[in-house]
Parts: sequence; C-alpha cells; structure tokens
Amino acid sequence: MFYFEYGDKPIAMRKYQLLLMAGLLLIMQSYANAFVKGDKNPAPQPEVIYHIFERSFFDSNGDQQGDLNGIRLKLNYLQHLGVTAILLTPLYESVFYHNYFATNFYKIDSAYGTMQDYLRLIKELHRRHMKFYMDMETQYVAEDHPWFQGSFNNPKSKYSDYLIYTDKTNSKPMSIVGGVTQLEGYDGVTRKLVMVNLNNPAVQAYNYQFFKFWVDPNQDGKFDDGVDGFRLDHMMDNLDNTNRLPHLFDTFWRPLLGKLRKINPKLSIVAEQAEWGSLGADYFKRAGIDRVFAFRLAYGIRSFKKKEIIAQADSTFLITPANKQQVVFIENHDTPRFSYDEKGDAGKLRVGAALNLLIGGIPSIYYGQELGMTGGTYNLGGTDANQIPGRQAFEWFKADTGKGMALWYKQKGPWKDKFNDDVPNDGISLEEEQNDPNSLYNFYRTMIALHKSNPALIAGAYKTLANNNDEVYSFERVLGDKRVVVVVNLGDKAEDAVIELHSSNSTIKNLYGGLKAVVNDNNISLNLPGYGIGVWEMDK
Repeated sequence: MFYFEYGDKPIAMRKYQLLLMAGLLLIMQSYANAFVKGDKNPAPQPEVIYHIFERSFFDSNGDQQGDLNGIRLKLNYLQHLGVTAILLTPLYESVFYHNYFATNFYKIDSAYGTMQDYLRLIKELHRRHMKFYMDMETQYVAEDHPWFQGSFNNPKSKYSDYLIYTDKTNSKPMSIVGGVTQLEGYDGVTRKLVMVNLNNPAVQAYNYQFFKFWVDPNQDGKFDDGVDGFRLDHMMDNLDNTNRLPHLFDTFWRPLLGKLRKINPKLSIVAEQAEWGSLGADYFKRAGIDRVFAFRLAYGIRSFKKKEIIAQADSTFLITPANKQQVVFIENHDTPRFSYDEKGDAGKLRVGAALNLLIGGIPSIYYGQELGMTGGTYNLGGTDANQIPGRQAFEWFKADTGKGMALWYKQKGPWKDKFNDDVPNDGISLEEEQNDPNSLYNFYRTMIALHKSNPALIAGAYKTLANNNDEVYSFERVLGDKRVVVVVNLGDKAEDAVIELHSSNSTIKNLYGGLKAVVNDNNISLNLPGYGIGVWEMDK
C-alpha cells in the first residue's frame, strides 16, 4: 500500500519525493540481496525502534484502551513507516495506568488483552522479521501486590523479606526514588509503594523464572514466541542511592542477565540509566548490558546549540565500546514531546528527525513523534497523571474521532477534562499527513529509508567535522572505505559554511537535500537554507 496521492502539490516536488523514495528502496534491496547471497562482507542490518505507550496507540475492541491486537493490526503501518522493532511499556497488571509498580507480574493487563493475544503479536512480529523489546521494572511493587498484602504489618509472613521495611513491625515500607512512599493514581486513589529486596535469594529466583518465561514462553528453544530483549527501567547499582541495596550490578543484574543469555545468546539488553546525566560507561563495564539510552545526546539535540550537540555526541560515542550501542532518541514516555517544546516549528522538527536517525547508535522513535504530536504541559501536580500529556492517543484521524482512537484518559476520573490538547484539523494526524509529500510523516519515512539504505549510516563510526559557522553542525559516519557526511543548519536563516574533511575525496554523491556543494581538496563549501539538511556519500 502506497500512501502518496497527487492532490494539488507541484509536480516537480511530487516527482522529487517519489524518485528519492524509489531510489532509496532500490539501494536497500541491493544490500538485502547481498546479505542473502552470503557475501563475505554483508551489509550491516538496520534497526529502527518504535517506542509505544500501548494504552494510547490503537484500540481494537471499542473500549478506548489501546491493546495488543491493536498493535498487531497496525504492523503494516509500522513497516510502511520503516521501523524494524517495537518497544512496549510494561504489559503486566498494575493499578496504575502506565503499568509500572506491578500488582501481578505474570498477568497481562486485561485492557491489553490475553496471553494468547500477546503470543499472536510476538509471532506475527517475528514472521515479519521484526523484533520485540519488553519494558521491565521488578524493583518495586504497589500495595495491591500479594507480597505487600501478605507482609504489611505482618513480619511473620513468608513474604516479609521479599520487601524492604524500615521497622520491625513491617508498618513502614522502604521509600523508593526521591523518598516517595505513595503515589496518587490517575483515578484519584493514593496507594503505597515499596522497594523489593533484590538480594533475597527467593526474589532472585523469582526474577529468573519470570524473565526466563518471557524469553521462551513455551520452552521449546525456538524463541519465535519470546522477546528479543528487555528494557530495564530505572536500573541502578545502588538502588535509589539509599545504600540499602548496594552493588546490584554484581549481586543481581549481571548474574541474572548471564543466566538469560545462556538460554538465548541473542538477547539484547538495554538499560535506562536512573541518572539521566550518565553516559552509561558503568553499565557497559559492570552491569552486563548491551545498550543504554543516549540521554545526554537527546538533551544536546533538543538544545539546538552546536557546541552542546558536539560535546554530547563526542562524549556519548567515545565511551561506547565497539560491541555496544547507544539508543538515540529525542523523546520518550518520560519527556515532554519534542514538538511541544519546539512549538511545532516545522524546520526544527525536521532537524530533530534527521539527527535522531542519522547521527549514530540505534535510533528510537516515540509513537506519534513522526506526526509531530505535541502533548502539552507536564505541570499538573504530584500524581501519576502528570505525564499523560505526553502519552495521549495516537492521532489517526484529523478530528480525533474514529475507529481505534485510544482516548482512555477522557473516560472517567478527576482528570478526564484536563487533557484537551488534541485540536481537530490542526494538521497533526496520519489522515492529514500521509498523502502530503511535504509532511513530517513522510519526512520521517524518507530519513528512515536513508538510514536503512546506507551501511555507514547503520553502523559507521561517528566523527565531528569542524566548520566555520556557529549555526551549522556537521559530522561524518565512516564504515570501511565509505563515509557519509551530514550537514545541518540549526537556525532559521540561510547560512554559508565551509566543512573541513579529514581527508581529500575523489567522488561525492548527493543522498539528500539537493544542495550544491563545492569540494576543494579537504573541504566542502555550501549554502544551506534555514534548517537545511544535506547528506552526501563520499569515498574515504
């Protein structure tokens, strides 16, 4: 299915967009063919992650709750966009709408569906050669969990040492991050939270069996029904810096991950650093993980300041071992929408998309980011509702009405009338953008296809390229004898720039932008329009 329609767009622009996309697809197919034929140096395989807050994505049964069947029904959309993997926020049962702070780790939230729905989704993903990553947080539970129910005010309970209390009567649960002991839910009900004792051998055994289950649910060793990896939420060595559970990398995480890799050596483990200022060096060296989130690089990109982007890119990629990766993003379920911060500025949204997908690492796109969904303010008070603005329903339709709209937060509760940021006919929806070759949605398709079509953009090493303009950011990605040079104007005015190359070049091939570039020995001279983007392939 092809979404472009001619409409009344200028014929030259239509031809440019269509020819560019066709060319990229042909290049991608050639790399795929080389891989299938077993070339000695097959092209590296691309991965583009789509991060879904599933309650807000697509509702398959009319209850306004996004669900697993809804995601399965939209796999064509995701593949048409170009993504190769999905990351879901937790699926297990919880009294909180975001499903963190579990009440039953093994039970899938009934709003999302059944275990059969889950397995059907995973098998369909794998049939399409797509990957699935599961978000996990087992460090805390809510008061509705059986461990809490059995041990609160009952030190003789068999679960007494499963959780951490600060008194002998088990009446004072150990606080979690930031000294929090309870949280008001979106439904207006306040519930206690407690830290799990990850050093208890019974808890460690439970975690192993629990993680192991999702790796291979039917235990047949084929993994077609299992996860391809885990996202470990709020992972810390010294949990919440309380010194109550220190050295968890050694006592809990590394042993657990080592056992899981014995089951499936291909598992990919990504850590969400609890300290968002961390580059992840300790996680790579000591925790046994494969990937971390490039938080500081995200902050750099969102700053639109050349020096800040360079500083964060250089440090982020410098500390990353050759066999590890940074997950590069510009928004996620815990941050305000990029478009909200940038007031929907079309030029900035395109620059953000280009850097998200071309700068390096494993790119991750948050659902609706490709449409420019704006969310809204996060200043809504101390409840779990305070981040709903960044977790609103995916905008399938221009009027936000129609089959599949997951408007769960407008059903009931004290906050149901507080989230009205979705403006009908505002130009931000798939319906409005899919047939417009100039839309942000189609720009994302182009950038994803460009990323996937070029081995240097998939796996090439990052290097900053110096230039003579403070508004222009330039870098290269190098793999073998090929390099791709990317130049971005961070401002809204046209800029001239001279880009310094690390070596002279014999050929230059335009990959995106159509900008005239003059190559003289070791530099490139060019003029970029406001928020202009240029991408070239060169011989090293």
